[in-house]
Amino acid sequence: MSVIAQRHIVSRLQKQWSEGRIPHALLLAGPEGCGKMPLALDYARLLLCEQPLKEEEQARPCEKCRGCAMSRTAAHPDLHFVFPVIRPKNASSASRVVCDLWLKEWREMLNDGVYFDLAAWEERMGIENQQPIIYSDESEEILRKVSLVSSQGGYKVVVIWLPELMHVSCSNKLLKLLEEPPAQTVFILCSNQPEKLLPTILSRTQRIDMKALPEEEIAAALRSERGLSETDAAHIAHLAAGSYTRALRQISVNNDEREFLDMFILLMRKCYLRDIKEMHAWSEHIATWGRERQKAFLDYAQRLVRENFVLNFGLPQLNFLSKDEAAFSVNFARFINERNVIGITEELALAQRDIEQNVNARMVFFDFSLKMIVLLIQ
Repeated sequence: MSVIAQRHIVSRLQKQWSEGRIPHALLLAGPEGCGKMPLALDYARLLLCEQPLKEEEQARPCEKCRGCAMSRTAAHPDLHFVFPVIRPKNASSASRVVCDLWLKEWREMLNDGVYFDLAAWEERMGIENQQPIIYSDESEEILRKVSLVSSQGGYKVVVIWLPELMHVSCSNKLLKLLEEPPAQTVFILCSNQPEKLLPTILSRTQRIDMKALPEEEIAAALRSERGLSETDAAHIAHLAAGSYTRALRQISVNNDEREFLDMFILLMRKCYLRDIKEMHAWSEHIATWGRERQKAFLDYAQRLVRENFVLNFGLPQLNFLSKDEAAFSVNFARFINERNVIGITEELALAQRDIEQNVNARMVFFDFSLKMIVLLIQ
């Protein structure tokens, strides 16, 4: 699937290629699901195409040459990927951790669809309690790859997904590469949070800011690519809040999200009833989840609190609730108001911080549930 919307950026890159003004380091910055990875892949295919087609100031890959065939499956020898990973279970603590250890899974991810997020990639890797990063070992691997002569005699392209998750030593070594890149080497950085990158890296890249996708563009893509009806496509496009990745997640009702809603409803009911025994049982159950899943639940809870607060203002265009969430919120929204919304979100944020710092999960969640008893009656 090609890039949804973002036509002005696609045209800009095509024009730069046509005029021979190809930046050696490109930073695509924007919110999750706006199309950074598909745009990076399309541009990489153009750079690696052996017979690109040029029409006026526009250019596109021929889709027929050997380079296009290899790029299409993310298997071109001059197309390299850098992305957050975890240490494989069978790897020793002394072994190097580089992206190529997960290259098979990464290519499978790209071939299944180019709109995805970190949560989907974590699931693909089978993460439980680890936090994916781009390890410091990767810097030497990048240097080794770009130092090699191009196997096809053209460009070498390095696509770095979520560079904000690079280990600081890897960032520093990447900076040196960006200062003096090998000939015909192009770096494409795809970042959700460019503010977390080193200022020196930002200053050495040509930054292109990408905006969230318009609802009508998401709806059109859902109709043409997924065969949704006009009504369903419009509803999901609204819930997606500018992210095609989120729209795809809405189509296949995420089992985790359904369980997150059930757990949230259960906790709120037990807190309202002041059922300490059941609240403790709830905390014991959620403590059995992996740390990443616990963090995902707390993210979800913060979003649901926000949506219920906004629901009180009677502005449906500002709400992004699924049908099940909306059914629950009809009665729950009145408990989220100006007196407690900040307190609840702060407690959720503190719980998330504690989970990230490996505080005992049973204590974190039971403590939060006890505080909710007081907050819900304000």
